[in-house]
This record gives sequence, C-alpha cells and structure tokens, in this order.
Amino acid sequence: MLKRDIGKWDLVLLMINGIIGAGIFGLPSKIAALSGVYSILAMLVCAIIVFIMVLNFAEVASRFKNTGGPYLYTLSAFGPFPAFIIGWLLLITRFAAFAALINLFVTYLSYLHQSFLEPSIKIATIFLFTALLTIVNYRGVKKSTILSNTLAIAKVLTLFIFIIVGLFFIKPELIDFHQSAPKFTDFSSSVFILIFAFTGFEAILVNTGEVKNPKKNIPFALLITIFFVAILYVFIQIVSIGILPDLASSDKPLTDAAQIYMGPVGGVIITIGALISIGGTLNAIMLIGSRLPLALGEAKQFPRFFSYLHPKFQTPVYSLIAFSIISIIVSATGSFIYAVSINVISKVIILLVVCLVLIKLRIKNPKDSNYFKLPYGYFLAVIGVITSIWLLSSSKLTEFRDVLITIVIGIVFYGIYKFTTNSSTADKRN
Repeated sequence: MLKRDIGKWDLVLLMINGIIGAGIFGLPSKIAALSGVYSILAMLVCAIIVFIMVLNFAEVASRFKNTGGPYLYTLSAFGPFPAFIIGWLLLITRFAAFAALINLFVTYLSYLHQSFLEPSIKIATIFLFTALLTIVNYRGVKKSTILSNTLAIAKVLTLFIFIIVGLFFIKPELIDFHQSAPKFTDFSSSVFILIFAFTGFEAILVNTGEVKNPKKNIPFALLITIFFVAILYVFIQIVSIGILPDLASSDKPLTDAAQIYMGPVGGVIITIGALISIGGTLNAIMLIGSRLPLALGEAKQFPRFFSYLHPKFQTPVYSLIAFSIISIIVSATGSFIYAVSINVISKVIILLVVCLVLIKLRIKNPKDSNYFKLPYGYFLAVIGVITSIWLLSSSKLTEFRDVLITIVIGIVFYGIYKFTTNSSTADKRN
C-alpha cells in the first residue's frame, strides 16, 4: 500500500510545482505573437475557464481516496474502456509535458553556455537529468515531495523578484490597448495554448492514494493553487509586455526581459530560477507519470508487474523505469511548441470527461453526500463541457489528428493485452 505522506500544504506546493513550470517561462512570447497586448486578457479568460474546471475537479476528486485521478473517476462513472482511454491520455500528457519542459530546460541552459544547443550535449543533458529525477523518485514519495516543495518555493521567489522589480521599469506605452484587437481565431489560439501553463493539477490528483484526508485537502489545495497561479501569471505577462518590446520573438522571454532592467546579473538570476522551476515541474511529472501505469496495472488494464512496489521504498519501480525510458526517447525527438499542443489537446479531452463524470456520479449516486458538493454543479459542468469543445476547436487539425492516432494506438494495445490475458486465463482453465 502506498504511504499517505502528502499533507495539505504539501499538496498545495506540489500543485504549484506541477502547474508553474515551462509554460510561464516559455509561453508569454508565444501568446504575445498571437494576441499582442491582448494576451493579458487571454490570461484572464484562460484563468476563468480553468477555475470552472477546477471547481468540477474539486467535487469529483473529493469522492475518491485511491491512486488514479481522472482515470479512477472515469472508471467509476463510465466503466473500464473509457477509463483506459483517459488513463492513456493522462500518460500521453505526462510524456508530452516532460518533453516540452526538458527541451525548454536545455534552452534556458544555453543562456549560461551555448554548447547546450549542440545536439549531442542536449541529448546527454536530457538523459542525465532524467536519470537524476528517476533516482530521487525511486527513493520514495517523501524524498520526492521534499524536493518538490523546495523547488516550488524557490521558483515562486524567483518569479516574485521578476514581478516586483519589473513593475518599476514598465514602459506604459508598450501596454497600449488602443492598438487593433487580434483576430478571434488568434485570441482563441492564445487561450488554447495557455491551458498548458494553467493545468497540471489534474495529473497531481493521480497521487490521491498518497494524500492525507483527500476529501478535505484536495478541494482546498485546488482552489488555493489556481487563485495564486492566476494572479502570478497575469502580473508576469504585464511585466513581460511592458518591458520587452520584441517579446513576440523571444525564446527565453523572462530572461530577456530581466536582462533589460537588471542587466546580465538579472538574466542569470531569472535563468537559474527558470531552471529550478522547470526542474521542479519535471520532478512532479515523473512522480505522477510513474503512478499511472501503477493504477492501470492494479485495474488489470496494464501488465500486472507495473503495479509492483519496492518492498522498502513503496515506489512503483518498473512503472518508474518504463516512464523514464520513454520520456527520454520522446524528449530527444520532440520540440517545445509541438509537445505543448499535443499536451493541451489531450488535457482538454480529460477536462471535458471529468465534467461529464460529475454529472454521471450525481445521477448514479443521488443519495451520496460524503463529498464536497459544488453549488450549481450541473450548470458548471455543462459550462465546462462547452468551453472544452470551444478550446478543442482552436487546435490545429494535424495536431488533433496525432492525438487521435495515439488514442488508436492505446486502443490496439488495450485489445491485444485483453486478448492475451483472456487467452492465458482460458488455457489455465482447460
């Protein structure tokens, strides 16, 4: 049995670590290129959408106390096959997020030394850093949580420095809302891309089996975290736009902005903060990603050995190793923005399904009151479904196609595993 070592504030810091990562260090320039100064408004719109999703998650998650997150919710509401699809998508989002973050990690390292842009050194860095995180997570969830909390605090302090100092150097003429508004499609694409920066909480919930008093602590952590992150992000975008005239063309927007008002020392400080931030999020992703095959293995939808726990550390060893190996392969062959798009499409599908789960579980168990019941729950669930569909319509057809291909691959894997399992069971009976 997994140890319940994650307390209320541990969970808050874990969620902050899971959400604040590559997104806010890489996306300010991407959305500025699409929406200009109106990217600040896109931040606010995305925050409202994610807040609605968080409310849905708060109710649904409070019903469960075992490992699995959205996979477990879907299993309870809709059965094994839909649950497998969600579990598979969760796994895809972890691989895609890891690839996006570690590629940006190397990009920020290149500020300290250009040699990190060389393909061989880049791949070696990806391998070594992934191996380091694997060792930390192998040693147990408590060790991983301590590292996660430390990195979460460090990254927040760095971003506070960026905001507080940067506010004194903003050029008001750069924040001009009198300029022409962006096309609706570009604005929608900005909100869509920002989902990557605002989410990650849904994957943290996979670790519910290691959370103390999940019924109370999960809703608390979700609401505190999303309020904090939304305020932080809006100010970061305001500072970035108000200081960096060529924000839209920057690969390292926060470092480039900090260098303008704090000089080379400021660039180094923000770069180190970015590396700490991204590293912390990578650790959180590995913690969660290694638990997904565990949950699928326990539900007999993945080979059973994935649910094996180390006798001393109580960590899913084979699941962790498999996640690390695949992450290295995906990271070495992917790019930041493509990985972001694949991640967001998969996440939005998961968010949509959890809204449907809320409706289904209320209908399925109308007398159950042992959970955090969301006021106007049906209404907010429907709003969540509608906004999810809108976000999906903002994705590129080729990227949506690639996500569908990964789902088909998952279905084939599911069918083969079920067939071989049923065949071996039948042979034993004969």
